[in-house]
Amino acid sequence: MSTWEATGVGSHPGEDHLEAVRVVFGEVPGLPYLPELPARGVGADMIGRTAALLVDLPVEVQPSGWRLTDRPGRDHQRAVDHLRRDLDGLEEVGHDYTGPLKLQVCGPWTLAASLELRHGDKALSDPGAVRDLTDSLAQGVADHCAEVRRRLPGVSEIVLQLDEPGLPGVLAGTVPTASGFGRLAAVEEWRVEESLRLFDRPLVHCCARAVPFALLRRAGVRGISLDASLLGRRDEDAVGECVEAGLTLLLGVVPGRDTRLPDVGVVAKPALELWRRLGFAPERLAGQVVLTPACGLAGASPAYARAALAACRKAAQVLKEDPSGEG
Repeated sequence: MSTWEATGVGSHPGEDHLEAVRVVFGEVPGLPYLPELPARGVGADMIGRTAALLVDLPVEVQPSGWRLTDRPGRDHQRAVDHLRRDLDGLEEVGHDYTGPLKLQVCGPWTLAASLELRHGDKALSDPGAVRDLTDSLAQGVADHCAEVRRRLPGVSEIVLQLDEPGLPGVLAGTVPTASGFGRLAAVEEWRVEESLRLFDRPLVHCCARAVPFALLRRAGVRGISLDASLLGRRDEDAVGECVEAGLTLLLGVVPGRDTRLPDVGVVAKPALELWRRLGFAPERLAGQVVLTPACGLAGASPAYARAALAACRKAAQVLKEDPSGEG
């Protein structure tokens, strides 16, 4: 059970990281997070930022994207520098914060489907390379979490989020080869389960269709973050099994791009209606459902990003105060 109420997915617009951190701590104080600002360019994107955490696996940028290389160069250093500045900003704003903190990294399967090996094939094409990449990532993430704990000693727990938008494609065998002319073979579910167990009970964020709920539940993840608008009735039995198993659902209930935000009752409605259909006791709702934007906020305006987080926080109060939706 969680008492997080509301949080964000991870990315924010613009290039002012200090301001983004202030917005996060101000608008979602129950579960603030280290925001990501991909608009800053190379090394601030999801793949480059996470690659900066890899242990003994340096990367560089090629015209086709990020690629593993023999030694760290300018691109790798740029990603490392972005992350270091972000941690400096986090420390400045959150130095006296006490409570949980969320950190987001690209998950191993989306990373393997995006990174190229030295000779140009996707890392996903080589099971040995995927294993090395996952081990390196798990160690790098552990080191990252340890550094955040050193910088923010008041943090009660670090909540790790693995971003896996590419996971359904990895499981379905629809990831294109490096040439783009073929498709890489589907990965067996047991391999994915095994890899996720290397991380300390993560949340898994997947804003694509066909979220593998049963696989994630078997892998022992702590919670699943998804876009509520993509949840079909066919998914609800699997979602119910996750709730029954005690997982937290992070439901994306406001768009990630600028729009006119409805009132809090409308924002809360997808969570209330889903819970009613699943048939769980209303008093469990606020303890197991956390409201978020549907995906990252990188494509929004700064004003909308703030408003979207505020709307999630206010709608979460509806879940707590009127979980039956009858008020």
